[in-house]
Amino acid sequence: MSVSDLFISHALAVDAAPAQSGGIVESLMFMLPLLLLFYFLILRPQQKRTKEQKLMIDNLQKGDEVATIGGLIGTIIRVGDVYVNVEVADGVTMIMHKTAVQTVLPKGTIKSI
Repeated sequence: MSVSDLFISHALAVDAAPAQSGGIVESLMFMLPLLLLFYFLILRPQQKRTKEQKLMIDNLQKGDEVATIGGLIGTIIRVGDVYVNVEVADGVTMIMHKTAVQTVLPKGTIKSI
């Protein structure tokens, strides 16, 4: 066995590439379950959370006890179209964007803290 026999056998092995099988149907059969998995694990839950958050913001009322994204807890004393006035302590009122409200707390939460 000579050195040239080693190179020739490798060259022949490279030329003998396996035949390509399948086509677009097999690609779709592979991609469709991945897309469905992506939708049900990521997109759908995010859309649900966004819808619930929008509904909560639209239903804010005077007297609701809320927690903000920044961690402040207070009582809504005025609701506008875009902004809310939140009383965070006796006589201390803050004006903030409605989207800064993260959670509406159960009544009496502030007094129990």
